[in-house]
Amino acid sequence: MDCYTANWNPLGEDAFYRKFELYTMEWNLKEDLQDCLVAAAPYGGPIALLKNNSRKEKSPSARPLLEIYSASGLLLASIPWKSGQLVQLGWTASEDLLCIQEDGTVLIYNLFCEFKRHFSMGNEVLQNHVLEAKVFHTEYGTGVAILTGAYRFSLTTNIDDLKLRRMPEVPGLQKPPSCWAVLSQDRVTIVLLAVGQDLYLLDNTSCSVVTPPGMSPSAGAYLQMAVSFNYRCLALFTDTGYIWMGLATLKEKLCEFNSTIRSPPKQMVWCMRPRSRQRAVVVTWDRQLMVAGNSTECIQYKRLTIEVLLDRLVLRRLYPLAIRICEYLRLSEIQGVSRILAHWACYKVQQKDKSDEEVAHAINQKLGDTPGISYSEIAARAYDCGRTELAIKLLEYEPRSGEQVPLLLKMKRSKLALSKAIESGDTDLVYTVVLHLKNELNRGTFFMTLQNQPVALSLYRQFCKHQERETLKDLYNQDDNHQELGNFHVHSSYSEKRIEGRVGALQNAVDEYYKAKNEFAAKATEDQIKLLRLQRHLQEDFDKPYLDLSLHDTVSNLILDGHHKRAEQLYRDFKIPDKRYWWLKISALANRGDWEEMEKFSKSKKSPIGYLPFVEISVKHHNRYEAKKYAPRVTPEQRVKAFVLVGDLDQAADAAIEHKNETEMNFVLSKCTASTDTAVVEKLNRARAQLLKK
Repeated sequence: MDCYTANWNPLGEDAFYRKFELYTMEWNLKEDLQDCLVAAAPYGGPIALLKNNSRKEKSPSARPLLEIYSASGLLLASIPWKSGQLVQLGWTASEDLLCIQEDGTVLIYNLFCEFKRHFSMGNEVLQNHVLEAKVFHTEYGTGVAILTGAYRFSLTTNIDDLKLRRMPEVPGLQKPPSCWAVLSQDRVTIVLLAVGQDLYLLDNTSCSVVTPPGMSPSAGAYLQMAVSFNYRCLALFTDTGYIWMGLATLKEKLCEFNSTIRSPPKQMVWCMRPRSRQRAVVVTWDRQLMVAGNSTECIQYKRLTIEVLLDRLVLRRLYPLAIRICEYLRLSEIQGVSRILAHWACYKVQQKDKSDEEVAHAINQKLGDTPGISYSEIAARAYDCGRTELAIKLLEYEPRSGEQVPLLLKMKRSKLALSKAIESGDTDLVYTVVLHLKNELNRGTFFMTLQNQPVALSLYRQFCKHQERETLKDLYNQDDNHQELGNFHVHSSYSEKRIEGRVGALQNAVDEYYKAKNEFAAKATEDQIKLLRLQRHLQEDFDKPYLDLSLHDTVSNLILDGHHKRAEQLYRDFKIPDKRYWWLKISALANRGDWEEMEKFSKSKKSPIGYLPFVEISVKHHNRYEAKKYAPRVTPEQRVKAFVLVGDLDQAADAAIEHKNETEMNFVLSKCTASTDTAVVEKLNRARAQLLKK
């Protein structure tokens, strides 16, 4: 009978462990893993190996080989390493491989060994080279920390938003630390390093010596340290075989253990079991493995979500399997199938064995109008792959013009972008393209392009009216638009400080109006030039501001100042209509209070506006005495109103009775007061009664 406990091994006093093979690795490695640069992605992700990294031969056959395997050892991709000397490999949270070179350059590949981009860790790292490097993960993203040949640390907490940070110097450090690790505490990334029996903590501004609580005084020098995946726990191994385990804040010890093994371990990692209260540190040597830990603390775990699982399937291009999982779990299209199809389409555009028409048609057939699909994003990927025509064909399926236009501009298909923007009816989008064209094309080509797009040309003119007046002039010149050129010069004249400049601009406007066969505008502008010159002389003669007044205001001010002859001269020179001039003059005389001149003017010749305006203006200025002089001269049909205005109700009544006009009689009656106008009321009532008898 088999002994069921034969493969269980004791772990401490009360626990046992066993190990068994879950599956056989499919790789057939000839090299020993310890001779390779190795990086395994978390959560059962891919494994990267760099073989022959230490060889110095330059021949192609001796070049290092970068290989990427699945977690089960299935080869996904491999490439010969042709770049610089590699120091470290690491994986991002999105399963991109980071290859950190000795010169501080970091190259990024996807899990199929396809190059994506690179960045540098800065000039200091370039000058001093990289001794050691670590890839770490925080809430900010994936970070890289570097120890340089000058024994200084530099790091970035997010490679997608690169901000390099040089950590403070460790006083007296003349050799590399025996071990170091990156910690993340309270959203701050710090470096913990060991030099002999001393621990140093580097934050943004300072370097401080720290001592773990409960650390044995005889523990010895630190050889190895390990931080848990969630940065909450820290383990330290010393040259006496002592293991200290506690919180990464260095404020609490969890437990300690003496392994009695003094040689440095090959590896030391934290091991935490899901949904359990156990955590431990696993320490390995060449032929020995040790697990040390306690079971008193509760640990929270964040496992892979379904979204991350789907992303990993998509990264491995297992699209059908990912879609079947979405359908099985009944995920919404936007959350599931649409996202996967978009990834598939972005991969599809990279296939160079198919024509642009075939690829575009295949993508549209598969995607159609699936919710959440952005054809512009797929087109952008095609453009990044050097397939501009394919990108343009894919954009034809994008229903949102606002998404089409920016990519077309990026692809330098500005004229097509302009057409799409105009079709959208979005003026802001049209302005965006027009201004882009203005910066991209030479002036002549730009204007010719706008000539073929009336909507864009009209909008650009509006822009120029407010922002670039001189460009507006060039546009009108190109079109031979003399009418608008005339308007332009008139508008420009108002910005001229000196009278000569203003007159010159107006003369240009006259010339353009004549070319446009607009004689009315030309004559009006000539009159304005004549008025400006005259106003300048008036200003010089009378030392009063006349410039920029209208013709009417100029005449009115001359009358107000008593310069009647000069006002008469303007009346004749500018052929001001008689009625308008008489209104101007009596208004100005009334404002001036020159009633004598007003009476004299009223008798100079027959008034073209009649005499009721004389009455009204006099009453308006509270001078009924003067108003009464003009009331008898008012025409019969206006006489009732005139007498009422001057307060002579008796004569108003006589005029109404004389006209035998009941409406006028009623009007006068409405102005009468019973206590003071009894005789007038009786007279009007008798006249009304006689009218009724007839």
